[in-house]
Amino acid sequence: MTSKVQATIEDLYKVPENGKAEIIDGELVLMSPTGFLPSRAAGTIYMSLFQYERNIPGGYAIADNTGFIVNLPNRRSFSPDAAWYIGKPTGMKFLEGAPVFAVEVRSEDDYWPRVERKMAEKLRDYFAAGTKFVWDVDLLSEDVVRAYHASNPDDPIIFRRGEIADAGDVVPGWSIAVDDLFS
Repeated sequence: MTSKVQATIEDLYKVPENGKAEIIDGELVLMSPTGFLPSRAAGTIYMSLFQYERNIPGGYAIADNTGFIVNLPNRRSFSPDAAWYIGKPTGMKFLEGAPVFAVEVRSEDDYWPRVERKMAEKLRDYFAAGTKFVWDVDLLSEDVVRAYHASNPDDPIIFRRGEIADAGDVVPGWSIAVDDLFS
């Protein structure tokens, strides 16, 4: 009987071509590159958080492809598309612990029932790891941003075009126009 080798944080550091991956259920799960609109939306959110950080210290705007190391039974890492982090900087290493605010922007292939189940699992994992607020950004839906708060994860706040989205008390005073995610 052979036992399956569990992926390690060192494996995550060695993802080929500096790709994006997470460790889920002991496996290194590679993530495909994204297209123009999802990348622009994630970048716009990051830039807005970065400007907020410059004016209101107390956290860090984190861009796509950053590793967050967590210690859950089924997950060892996250790599959100944008995030707000209040932990300690780690230099060249992955960040320790989950961000307080995480953004997941859907890509072209993120629209199947299997993906919906995976997103629901990822939300549970984020909250179990200590994340307080998660955005599920769907640029193809009328409900562009579904914002989930850890205190009420089954009842998302919906933000649509023409509205201003925020992260509540998790990133106090920060907001972004939903329309900006499409520019």
